[in-house]
Amino acid sequence: MKKILLIEDNIDMRENTTEILELARYQVLTAENGKEGVKIAQREQPDLIICDIMMPELDGYGVLHLLGKEPDTSHIPFIFLTAKAEKSDYRKGMTLGADDYLTKPYDDVELLNAVESRLRKKDLLKTKYSRTEEGLNQFFNEAKTHDSLSKIAENRKVKLFKKKETIYSEGNYPNAIYFLKQGKIKTGRINEFGKEYITELVKEGDFFGYLNLFDNTPYQDSAVALADSEVLIVPKEEFYALVYHNRDVAAKFIKMLSNEIQEREQRLLQLAYNSVRKRVSESLVMLANRYQNDKTKPFAISITREDLASLVGTATETVIRTLSDFRDENLLEMKGSLITVLNYEKLSKLRN
Repeated sequence: MKKILLIEDNIDMRENTTEILELARYQVLTAENGKEGVKIAQREQPDLIICDIMMPELDGYGVLHLLGKEPDTSHIPFIFLTAKAEKSDYRKGMTLGADDYLTKPYDDVELLNAVESRLRKKDLLKTKYSRTEEGLNQFFNEAKTHDSLSKIAENRKVKLFKKKETIYSEGNYPNAIYFLKQGKIKTGRINEFGKEYITELVKEGDFFGYLNLFDNTPYQDSAVALADSEVLIVPKEEFYALVYHNRDVAAKFIKMLSNEIQEREQRLLQLAYNSVRKRVSESLVMLANRYQNDKTKPFAISITREDLASLVGTATETVIRTLSDFRDENLLEMKGSLITVLNYEKLSKLRN
């Protein structure tokens, strides 16, 4: 049974609305002022909040502002109730993050339609999406059911980048985010000594190039295709819409990005604290996890020694010596840029 919190200071309106919702088989929690409503929302985590605007102690705008700052309550769909029909009130509520707006007096059908619509959209955004173009299209299509995002995904396009072609360059300002549909991409930067350091190896199904859009700063690295690659390009206007125009959509979209941020943070920590031997094994294991499904059999990884050194964060000569040690230990074989991993399990244990 879905749980709805009704925050309304008028007792008649509160009782009538509660009765309608309970007849529709919703569990209804009630609060007679904004402060009480915030406490109940934090404690009970309702599926939906219906809140009057004009209330003593804390008005509806204050309730939405406070709950919107809390990670546990910011995702809850929020419907405003008001006796005013002025457009300025509507705009203020939607700017703060409200999902819908009902003007008093409203009838039972109007109320239930608004409730059902918001709950249905919330359930849609709980869907887990595959990290493919089809999964991303599904996410965009469901995001478009929200009024503020109705025009999303109208300008997306897929572009083919040839091997060694640059997708974006360090120092330029971002104007899009990117989703790797097929191929391989590396991102990296050049240090003060002119040596490249690879910050990320992008695999199919990953987003990249989005971090600097959050604070509108120039790219801190460059992205280059390691192989012929198909990249889905999402304009920054659509990125901003996904992040800022609807709380539910933003929570889902940021969650899609967050795993990649965590992976990058973990790898930087390993680069800082691990020995070269551990870092080389870690990089090889990471490449295997990204690009190889069956790791029980020998498999080949194509990467230049220079790129591997940039990924590890050390000199090319040091990487070559470490790879030679691994070859002598029968962990891998080498032929040109191909590194064939013979014993993934033993190689992965070197990271510990």
